[in-house]
Amino acid sequence: MCGIVGFIGNKNAKDIILNGLTRLEYRGYDSAGLSLFNNRYQIFDVYKDEGRVQKLIDSTKNAPFSNIGIGHTRWATHGRVNQENSHPHYSQTRRFIIVHNGVIENYQQLKDQYLSKSKFYSETDTEVIAQLIETFSQTLHVENAITTTLKLLHGSYALLVLDANDPEKIYAAKYKSPLVIGKSSEGITIASDLMALIGYSNTYHPLEDKTFVVARKDDVRVFNLDHLPIDVEFKPLELTDTDTTKGEFAHYMMKEIHEQPSVIRRIITNYFVPNQTFINPEIIQSIQGSDRVYILAAGTSMHAGLVGKQLLEKLAFIPVEVHIASEFAYQKPLLSKNPFFILITQSGETADLRACVVSINEMKYKSLTITNVPTSTLAREATYSLELFAGPEIAVASTKAYVAQVSVLAILAYELSSKSFDIKKELSIAALSIEHFLENQAMLYLTRNYLTKRNCFFIGRGLDYLVGLEAALKLKEISYIQTEGFAAGELKHGTIALIEDGTPVIALISDPTINGNTRSNLKEVQARGANTFRIVMESCKQEGDQVILEDVHPLLTPLVMVVPTQLIAYYAALERSYDIDKPRNLAKSVTVE
Repeated sequence: MCGIVGFIGNKNAKDIILNGLTRLEYRGYDSAGLSLFNNRYQIFDVYKDEGRVQKLIDSTKNAPFSNIGIGHTRWATHGRVNQENSHPHYSQTRRFIIVHNGVIENYQQLKDQYLSKSKFYSETDTEVIAQLIETFSQTLHVENAITTTLKLLHGSYALLVLDANDPEKIYAAKYKSPLVIGKSSEGITIASDLMALIGYSNTYHPLEDKTFVVARKDDVRVFNLDHLPIDVEFKPLELTDTDTTKGEFAHYMMKEIHEQPSVIRRIITNYFVPNQTFINPEIIQSIQGSDRVYILAAGTSMHAGLVGKQLLEKLAFIPVEVHIASEFAYQKPLLSKNPFFILITQSGETADLRACVVSINEMKYKSLTITNVPTSTLAREATYSLELFAGPEIAVASTKAYVAQVSVLAILAYELSSKSFDIKKELSIAALSIEHFLENQAMLYLTRNYLTKRNCFFIGRGLDYLVGLEAALKLKEISYIQTEGFAAGELKHGTIALIEDGTPVIALISDPTINGNTRSNLKEVQARGANTFRIVMESCKQEGDQVILEDVHPLLTPLVMVVPTQLIAYYAALERSYDIDKPRNLAKSVTVE
């Protein structure tokens, strides 16, 4: 979940690394650090402290030119948030400097076995790696010292390593945590995410697990951990600076909320040719040949998966189970005889899902990853993959990725169905409905007047209940209001005990057949003092409803109903002056278990 960037070439490494870390700060922002070679003193200087990347930018204004360096923005796992635990870390003599994304599960064992006489300066698992490399380098060539260390590590890592004795190389390695190499005539950039390469690389290569890299300013060599060379293919980098800027918006989250209609349209463009849906026929055949589909995901992606279950069951009549990835990985349910697995992930690097796909592959079952990053680890390791086409999502709280996931799941379910309606047309209507709502909404005023307490509830039935789960997650993520989503009919079975005077209860109503049922539940909480708020589809509207949305196909209502709830979360955080794009304790890409 940390962000790492390294550069070696003909330009000032500091500028490239700091720009890259700024773009990757969504991956972690507890602290930041940088190491650059000081040509005058022939050493690597280290600058690091707790706080945001901007603090690092300020502290390195007078750093001398260096054509090589590595940097890191941290989401803390081992050790408190302070300067000592910030990356980069170095070995005892400061010969080796490293940055690390991941978790080393056996770091204490390695410390006890190999490093009992070494002095440590931090509480991190990362420092153990630097100390091991130095220990082994006393008897081994530096590259062998690094690969020997890598073979001892249990857990996950993306590493960049500098050697003060040879400031013309960056060493890198990957296992489970993402790492990509970018190339241009100006040099080599290595980072956690493609966004750090924009403007500095023309081509890129996503590294495979258990690979080791030796990078010079005009050359990259890739090896396996036995130091055997690997041929790699570099692809054109098609992202541009406009993909990573906020444009006219104050925050990335608001920009990404407003991009949702165009995301749906981009999905339509990429998944439809004139007379048919463009999905690999093998995916359809594999799902049709299975006896049950298992959807695995986490967080927002799991909420999209819950909607996907309804789409697949109601359109394709395929039984579906949805499981939290972190639970499935280690507490597998009793599986059907011929299962098919769908893994949903924005980043394609989610650690909990990686644990699942390893197990699925061992059992020789087929799987499909639905992701925003077609070059990601999960896209490569699953049997099949489908791209979300959402574009970079930088705000930590996911919005457009959810809408993209539901849209792609809808297309997949449609392709498996009897095709009784025009999905392309209905998705276009949904995009238009969102667009019209975003043009004519007063959510700031409504949020300011209704969200006045430290807690809040979303209620709904059917698909609206599933949207309520995502709405609650979004609100608690960035406003820190204690929020829960409940099936409206369940309120009287215990939850209504939490209602007191002024408690905000937001009802989601999109289904005319159960409109009255949800409104009855709303009356029950109103009778106990709740401050109620209604988000409804036009076919369900009644006098006094605060937010009315244009009707869409009944199975696509989550695409539209979720948007007002995203704005409620946004404005609730804005009113409280919180950091909307970087909420406390969170990071975007969860690459550790």
